[in-house]
Amino acid sequence: MEKRKFIAELIGTFALVFCGTGAMVVDQEFGGAVSHVGVSMTFGLIVASMIFALGDISGAHLNPAVTISFAVAKRFPLKSVAPYMLAQSIGAFAASGMLRLCFPSNEFLGATMPAGSEIQSFIFEVILTLILVMVIFNVSSGAKEKGMTAAIAIGAVVGLEAMFAGPVCGASMNPIRSISPAIVSQHTEHLWIYITAPIIGALLGVFLHQQLVLKNDTQH
Repeated sequence: MEKRKFIAELIGTFALVFCGTGAMVVDQEFGGAVSHVGVSMTFGLIVASMIFALGDISGAHLNPAVTISFAVAKRFPLKSVAPYMLAQSIGAFAASGMLRLCFPSNEFLGATMPAGSEIQSFIFEVILTLILVMVIFNVSSGAKEKGMTAAIAIGAVVGLEAMFAGPVCGASMNPIRSISPAIVSQHTEHLWIYITAPIIGALLGVFLHQQLVLKNDTQH
């Protein structure tokens, strides 16, 4: 795999975790200055920004569940899955480490936590990631792959889902976005949800995309 793709995924995932979970930390540390809506917008805008900045280099996956889904759909080389996930992990842990350095007394560092039962958050995370991956696959094919369509659509979905589901489950949709703050803050008690549910949701999203979109294309 090209080194620049590895570096792009590292930088993009660092930016996602630093800005997204950083918005949560800043909101806690400064008396709600960012607000829930602000945190949701931050996640959506940083995803859109990184797709604009890095999409042409690495595809700006920034998410192991997305990388796995592209590989399963045979739209991404299997040999590049592990390097992409390593780059995403390094970027995410660097971001959480930087936030720990800046806010040493913050308890969670933006880790995702269920507000209600674990099964409630599990179901939410599966459905949220399914919707996200269906959108990603539809805007990352054909002529739509370049330009602003993908960045705006994907960023909008991330912001939308964080807006309404954040209070329920944290709206992770991304294993590494949850793993790094959980481990750095030592709050791993619910981490299994945020590793398994997004991957299951992503695979279901691939399946639905193939059933609905690809079969529709072959009928024309």
